[in-house]
Amino acid sequence: MNSIAAERELKVLANRRRLAILDFLRRKKEADVTAISQAIRLSFTSTSKHLNMLERAGFIGKEQRSVNVFYHLSPSAPKILAAVFNTF
Repeated sequence: MNSIAAERELKVLANRRRLAILDFLRRKKEADVTAISQAIRLSFTSTSKHLNMLERAGFIGKEQRSVNVFYHLSPSAPKILAAVFNTF
């Protein structure tokens, strides 16, 4: 991994709300924005912004089912995620 990619991944992870989202998805396997926002006690809009950042960085994936979007940890998530989970 080059230093630019490492910096990008670490910046995405350097936020307690995004870490809470990742931990929640690790435990629940998948959830929609409403469930995630309630679990981390953050507004729907702010939660959506954090989810978007996590998705762009490759940490999570999403699946549209009817009108709902469900988020899950990406099977191809950056390897640093495993190290983060070992600290929880």
